Amino acid sequence: MTYLTLSFIVSFLLGSIPWGVIVSKLAFHKDIREEGSGNIGTTNAFRAMGKAGGAVVFLLDFGKGVLSGWLAAWVFAPAIAGVAVDGAAAEGQALLAVFGPTGVNPVSLCLALAFAGCTLGHIFSPWLKFKGGKGIAVAAACLLFVYGPVGFFIEIAVFALGILITRCVSVGSIAAAVVCPLLGLYFYWGHWVSWVIILATALVVIWAHRANIGRLRAGTENKIGSKKKERPCA
Repeated sequence: MTYLTLSFIVSFLLGSIPWGVIVSKLAFHKDIREEGSGNIGTTNAFRAMGKAGGAVVFLLDFGKGVLSGWLAAWVFAPAIAGVAVDGAAAEGQALLAVFGPTGVNPVSLCLALAFAGCTLGHIFSPWLKFKGGKGIAVAAACLLFVYGPVGFFIEIAVFALGILITRCVSVGSIAAAVVCPLLGLYFYWGHWVSWVIILATALVVIWAHRANIGRLRAGTENKIGSKKKERPCA
């Protein structure tokens, strides 16, 4: 349980690093939260800081997701696997009852916790009074380990298709979040604790897009290339 807790905490702290704010202040002497939509993520970074600034923020946000997934897969999961579960002890019986006969299913559970940690850390950054971005770049990066390359590219394809059809980044983001737990049913079938964690995280990401959903319903969400003066999406 200590390793599982560490997996989440480390991922949360990595995800909480507000690279959009850091890059905007250090390199561009502005606060990204006062530009465009006010979001600290990649889309608004491109809008507020241009291609160079946006690319840097994307790579840094994507990198913290990759690092969270890598640590879960190659550090915390092996550490948990090396700890024997005593089925005769009360704690061991509880673990087996919750996580099944394979003990704590370290790989799936650590990856699910890393996915939740880095995504929630980005959305609820303690350095920004528990405010932040919408978690798409960091979550997608962690999916390289959570679902592997196939699941990752399916998510990217859904994201891109949503943008291609509607020309709005928020639609692609929401579509990818909706598909995420559906893919989890395939990749984590039988590992229900892990799947519930993934489902809950995806729902939080959708919740983070609530303003975008409201504008989409009202027909006022800006599209890529639009010259309207409406509030920008993302």
